[in-house]
Amino acid sequence: MEIRARSGLAAARHGDGRIRVLLAAAATVAVVAGTGCSSTSTSTTPAYCTDRTNLENSVKGLTSSVSGGISGLQAQVSKIESNATALVNSAKSDFPSQTSAITSSVNALKSSVTALASNRSVAQLATVTKDATNVVNSVKSFSDATSSQCSS
Repeated sequence: MEIRARSGLAAARHGDGRIRVLLAAAATVAVVAGTGCSSTSTSTTPAYCTDRTNLENSVKGLTSSVSGGISGLQAQVSKIESNATALVNSAKSDFPSQTSAITSSVNALKSSVTALASNRSVAQLATVTKDATNVVNSVKSFSDATSSQCSS
């Protein structure tokens, strides 16, 4: 019986398949969690309500980023990071613990996605999935805390 190693291309394809499955699972968590309600900014609503909606939408965009592979995921995480920064800057004085949790979870996701580009292992995929779930949870926590201020 002869054991043959996969060619580099075949192994990469197999690894990409696992990546897509795990990223799809993480994206599903984001969609199922439904990070909150939409809001529109008016003169009576705080500025962070629009920032919240933008961040919620970018987190929900994780679902469509899966089809773009790691580069698509990296681009979506950059968008999440940008929207999270805007939200944190506009809301940190009113919601320090929630914005701190958002900052920490987004930083962890960014780090794990960066590591995934060079280390496509099941363990690293699990870390990305966990970190994506933490982002969803921190954004949901902020949405819950601001539901009365940002109601439509």
